[in-house]
Amino acid sequence: MAEEERGICVRDVAADAFIAAYAEHLKNSDKFELPVWADLVKTSTTKELAPYGDDWYYIRAASIARKVYLRPGVGVGALRKWYGCAFKNGVRHQHFKRANAGIIRSVLIQLEEMKVTEKCENGGRKMSRVGQQDLDRIANAVFQEDEE
Repeated sequence: MAEEERGICVRDVAADAFIAAYAEHLKNSDKFELPVWADLVKTSTTKELAPYGDDWYYIRAASIARKVYLRPGVGVGALRKWYGCAFKNGVRHQHFKRANAGIIRSVLIQLEEMKVTEKCENGGRKMSRVGQQDLDRIANAVFQEDEE
């Protein structure tokens, strides 16, 4: 029997390879813009400095798009929890702190304007049909690149 060809989706490729490819796609896109405050803002209250890389905003946006793809209905609060980290208090115990909501919200708004995501009726975000096709196309390209 001949083996059936099946579509490649985001779940079939490695996360870091997909995020790098989709971040490059967002960077080259005319619709996705880097905010003016991107070089000044911290990603969390636990951080002392802004991220060093120039493309950190695109990488975060690609990671958020992947999270929304994998977990439909995810909102800003759940993403804040996902991107949060431990806050070190010197010699005292460390505590968990959530990530910056403004960055996540601005990414979700831009993805919604690009028609990649849409709001759920119960709250949160989910992938639109166009966004799912776009992410699957990029995942297929990453998969084909890994095959070669």
